[in-house]
Amino acid sequence: MKLQLVPARTGFTWVKLGMKTFLRQPLAMAGLFFMFMAAVSVLSVVPLIGSAVSLVLVPAATLGLMAATREATEGRFPMPVMLITAFRSGAERARPMLILGGLYAFSLLMVLALGSLFSDPRAMPVDLANKEVTPEMMSAALFSPGLWVAMLLYVPVLMAFWHAPALVHWHGVSPAKSLFFSLAACWGNRGAMFFYGIGWVGVFLLGGMALSLLGALLGGAQAMQLILYPAVLLMAAMFHTSIFFSFRDSFSTGDSVHTPTSHVGDAP
Repeated sequence: MKLQLVPARTGFTWVKLGMKTFLRQPLAMAGLFFMFMAAVSVLSVVPLIGSAVSLVLVPAATLGLMAATREATEGRFPMPVMLITAFRSGAERARPMLILGGLYAFSLLMVLALGSLFSDPRAMPVDLANKEVTPEMMSAALFSPGLWVAMLLYVPVLMAFWHAPALVHWHGVSPAKSLFFSLAACWGNRGAMFFYGIGWVGVFLLGGMALSLLGALLGGAQAMQLILYPAVLLMAAMFHTSIFFSFRDSFSTGDSVHTPTSHVGDAP
């Protein structure tokens, strides 16, 4: 297995393939993502350890969604059991994934802790149950130094964990080495990753404009509230469908997971 560099425009191809594959199996891919979000929601209400456990499971869930995408590209219907792919091959495969999950939880908590050092201690959190979110509140949140510091620190964390679940499970790479290889792959293909991010930002912006127009046609704010959350979840599920393609084309593996760069623009 070795790193494979791709043209920057390949980032747009990953976006296109993610959308195309999602539309092939929309119920399956959306259902799997909704199941993951539901599990996270249930775990988060468990006192003390719920939020930490949900973070530990993020790499395993990412792998499950990637495995489901691979099933869809091969013409098969992704079953719900794909979501627990990381835990279906015995303890020897599950243990490294849980270690990776622990590293992810620790890294994210460190990012949040460091970001909080730059936050204004006088700024009180908004109680969404009792207060209406005003433009002033949104502006204060968006221009908070702590938020921007946390986002900046999260970029290398995201790069390190982007390919790591697939490397650990499909190729037996140790958790520590998988983080290094993932970071190297994302940096080596930084042009493609940049256009990949820009592509999805564009998709979400266009989706937001379409939702605003639809909400206005159907009755304003109340209609918007009804369609916004499920629509955002659908777009998020579509985004997660595209992650597999960035891994497939970033590593030359010689097996069925990989498709050569010369065919990177073709549908699988």
